[in-house]
Amino acid sequence: MPLDDYKKKRDFTTSPEPEGTVVERRDRPRYFCVQKHLASHLHYDLRLEHDGVLLSWAVPKGPSLDPKTRRLAMHVEDHPVAYGDFEGVIPEGYGAGIVMLWDQGTWTPESPDVDAALKKGDLKFTLDGYKLKGSWVLVRTSGRFAGARSGSGDRSWLLIKHRDEWSGDLDITEFAPLSVKSEGGFEDILAADEPAIWHTHRPAKGGDTGALFAEIIDKAARLKAARSAPGATAAAPVSRAAKAAQGSKKKSAPSRKRR
Repeated sequence: MPLDDYKKKRDFTTSPEPEGTVVERRDRPRYFCVQKHLASHLHYDLRLEHDGVLLSWAVPKGPSLDPKTRRLAMHVEDHPVAYGDFEGVIPEGYGAGIVMLWDQGTWTPESPDVDAALKKGDLKFTLDGYKLKGSWVLVRTSGRFAGARSGSGDRSWLLIKHRDEWSGDLDITEFAPLSVKSEGGFEDILAADEPAIWHTHRPAKGGDTGALFAEIIDKAARLKAARSAPGATAAAPVSRAAKAAQGSKKKSAPSRKRR
């Protein structure tokens, strides 16, 4: 049944993630989102609404606007449509870490039969988000693509940007790293809801991811301390410089078009 795998992996008594149900799609555009997820490793979750759920792929390096760059995208369990605007901290268990709503908008399939395209392993679509726009394709691979886990089988896909007015060599993950929901970074999300368990048992302790967690936890602690200091006034969680780098939430990130 739809969402069975999603629900089996989560304990909703401890996770703030929405349990969700299958949602009948009415006469409205299909929703898509990309959630930046710092868990055991940093990755980006691409989610496309279809048949009442969000089809989901985990993209380790994030989307690329360069048509020559093929991004590994691991097909994962369907998520409820209610997950589409989720942003917050998963304190423990499956997916423990910080989830940021990095992009959202609508998507349009370029094939008349989405199910047939998925079965074939060649789904072409158009995105209209704050950061990602234009034509894209998800192509299923044999699982031998660099970075794919052994035994991944038909879970291994590639996310590729088609050449159009929205393609270019701009690194969109670096250019626009912040949330389209809160306009903040991971530290802002964590500062709003910091699980005490992470002081001794955060999701990753070693390597680059562990170092990134340590940095974010430290920044979050300083943000919380500054806000609770005597005489402190309420301030937006994102600096003016950070907002300038992020760009307006309602404007698309500029692309450097290749001819």
